[in-house]
Amino acid sequence: MAPAAISGATPETFVMAQLLAGADDAPALWIDGNSVSRAQLNTAAAAAANGLAALGLQRGDVLAVWLPNCAGWLQLLFAAARLGVLIVPISTRYKAPEVRHLLTVSRARAIVAPANFLDTAYASIARELQAEVPTLERVIAVDDLAAWLPLDNSADPSVAALGIAADPLCCFSTSGTTGMPKLAVHDHDGIARHAVHVARALDIRPGDAMLCTMPLFGVYGFFVALAALAGGARCVFLPVFDATEAAQAIEHHRITHFIGADGMFDEVLKLPGAQLGSWRQGVLGDFVGLAASATLRADKMGICVSGVYGSSECFSLMSLFPADMAPELRARGGGVVVDPANRWRVVDAQSGAALADGEPGELQIRGPNLMTGYLNNPEATAKAMTDDGWFRSGDLAFAEGNAFIYLARMGDSLRLRGFLVSPAEIENCLMQHPAVALAQVVGVNRVGTGDIAVAYVIAAPAAGVPDEAALLAHCRSNMASYKVPRRVIVVDEFPSINGPNGNKIQKRVLREMAQAVVE
Repeated sequence: MAPAAISGATPETFVMAQLLAGADDAPALWIDGNSVSRAQLNTAAAAAANGLAALGLQRGDVLAVWLPNCAGWLQLLFAAARLGVLIVPISTRYKAPEVRHLLTVSRARAIVAPANFLDTAYASIARELQAEVPTLERVIAVDDLAAWLPLDNSADPSVAALGIAADPLCCFSTSGTTGMPKLAVHDHDGIARHAVHVARALDIRPGDAMLCTMPLFGVYGFFVALAALAGGARCVFLPVFDATEAAQAIEHHRITHFIGADGMFDEVLKLPGAQLGSWRQGVLGDFVGLAASATLRADKMGICVSGVYGSSECFSLMSLFPADMAPELRARGGGVVVDPANRWRVVDAQSGAALADGEPGELQIRGPNLMTGYLNNPEATAKAMTDDGWFRSGDLAFAEGNAFIYLARMGDSLRLRGFLVSPAEIENCLMQHPAVALAQVVGVNRVGTGDIAVAYVIAAPAAGVPDEAALLAHCRSNMASYKVPRRVIVVDEFPSINGPNGNKIQKRVLREMAQAVVE
């Protein structure tokens, strides 16, 4: 039996419960060696909603989720949907300063965190942050990540059915020009609707299996899992990506769909003797420059792979290329929107004038996939939108019939190990070190690796020459590991040019300098 979410006519609005409706006994998740049915996930979500209500959480409150991929993560998501609570996912790679920022910006009332994960006492760190975040009232520690969350569910069950389609449900971190992440908010209806349309676009059917290798706390991994559930497929989670284990999972679980990064695909497709016959469709992000070669290799093996486009503001998997397109063209970023209600246009960034096919300009977006705004940041929300209601993506693209082709970021953002990072965030971290007066960060792109961050710093007066190892250690202590630059180089001054608005640092020259120091 197909889930109710994707059978029949498209309803006017969606709610998350539709994604688990129907086929109660069908498997929803395979994780930590355990199989979980759709009914079991639904029941666990209802219990968690009651438990959260018993703790005092109610519609409009914010719950931070600082967890790795686990059944409890999805349990909390569907629980929050029932209750009308907003989920703020937090990367398990984040360090205390980054977590404090998100908790402060979101005004979270509670946070769920592991007592211990990968030798890090996340819940203890969260408790220390309580003294610095006035709104944070409760830390919910998780001792066993392989089990359902042990929340007290003694509350009246009626309190667990308050959520409606218009409720804000989840937001995703995104780096902006300030260098600190903003939180793009999406409502119940937009999230559920997009999951349904992605499932349709990828022909996900009951009985299919999705290999889930991306983290749920990121918008990419989030929609990989939800699209699978919307289509009636089961999600097969790998705790840590390993090409050999991924190939074994494809064979053992009869994986039909695999969505991930180009580097992942490249490793799996090159494995000698790998039995990948069940793998029907794939979607890959071009993070390290291997999308074209991986797509061609997959095509020769009978696997239809497409490039993709998305962001925290407009969802991952927003667009894909059709299967009948040549593989070298399918590998590009962009595509045709999966939901016909979503709209895009390519315009001249200065004048706002629409551009003809093939003319590069700024990609702008509107539709039910678009965020409702940046959480508690009306200024950033207003700046991101045009006067006529389109989102300024900051991405360079061109139109090609009913598809668009993504070219690059219009700004200087870096794609570090698959994550979009503002150089300003790394620069701000370096300038918090007492030996650093100023910092500039640029990227060097290497095929097979993607962007590599290189930092240039000017020493603080009387500080002497900063030690590179100490500066790298400072970064590792205050930022996720993927944001730590490869090199930190001390210079007397930054290359600059005297323009009409004063001196401007020439990042182009810094990039040329960085080319010589990255192997």
